[in-house]
Amino acid sequence: MLSLNPYWGVNFFGFLWTFISRIPLLISGNCQMVQDELQIFVLSLMAISCSLIGVVMMLKKTTMLANSLSHTILVGIVIAYLLSFSSQGGFHPFSLSIKTFIIAALISALITTFLSEFLTKSLKLQEDASIGLVFTFLFSLGIVAVTVFSRNAHIGTEVVMGNVDALVSKDLLWLLFIAAVNISLFILCYKEYLLTTFDPVFAKFMKISTTFFSYLLMLQLSITVIGSFRIVGVIMVLSYIIGPALLARLFFHQFTKLLLFAPLFGIVISIIGVALTRHFLSMYQMPLSTAGMCIAVLAVSYFLALIIKKRKKSWQLPSLDQQDQSEKAL
Repeated sequence: MLSLNPYWGVNFFGFLWTFISRIPLLISGNCQMVQDELQIFVLSLMAISCSLIGVVMMLKKTTMLANSLSHTILVGIVIAYLLSFSSQGGFHPFSLSIKTFIIAALISALITTFLSEFLTKSLKLQEDASIGLVFTFLFSLGIVAVTVFSRNAHIGTEVVMGNVDALVSKDLLWLLFIAAVNISLFILCYKEYLLTTFDPVFAKFMKISTTFFSYLLMLQLSITVIGSFRIVGVIMVLSYIIGPALLARLFFHQFTKLLLFAPLFGIVISIIGVALTRHFLSMYQMPLSTAGMCIAVLAVSYFLALIIKKRKKSWQLPSLDQQDQSEKAL
């Protein structure tokens, strides 16, 4: 249950100090969670799930598949809509539970992954070409189905951008469950994900099925995407899948460190995004989108880190071997 908001009227640094000072009280149960804190915890849990999956997809160079799944899920949603429409004699928006959406998303994910694997391995198409073909076909099929069967249905911008500013405690519990599942699977299957990502040939030699863990990753991705779909929107999910993983890749190269620091970067970005949104509202009376602010912070953080890394390389002194080669050339 949410109480009166102690963050009203505070600036960016005041927000951070208030949040840090309230963490022990929240853990001990001596104060109630407010909306800003709910946003931070929900976005942080989503960042953990998305970043873990994003690291593996980035290393396997299949991040395009995340974009594909986020769109082809529309086919599963349409199927769930048609089943609800036919079974109840009419469409009732609130009759579609999150469980129905998850089942529909899993079916869509399996179809997308199977068709992409089939075109790549059986028909010998390039991986990006097969993903592009499956993505455009299933997404256009979903658009046609929506146009034909649900002309009177209203689909708001929340489907794309989400509505982080209208979260409820139930959203936190749901994303906590998704994060727990993803963390558990990465802990239990760490060795398998490591081998299938970096050395699939050796993984097959060790009798580890690369196909099974590829499908398992797609199932994790689909559950994460559809679980966050109605809460934060598909754009933010995609940003959190790709952004923190790329940011961590600039500084770390070991698989373990990537899995640790990518979620950490996502959590920090979530806190900064919520704090900046409150700062602009308090100081300038500008009600900005929390989701848009987090995405902007993520983009700016990546470009700043990229500039810092390139500058650091240019400041490094040449090694002794490079100095010897330069002297010989002279």
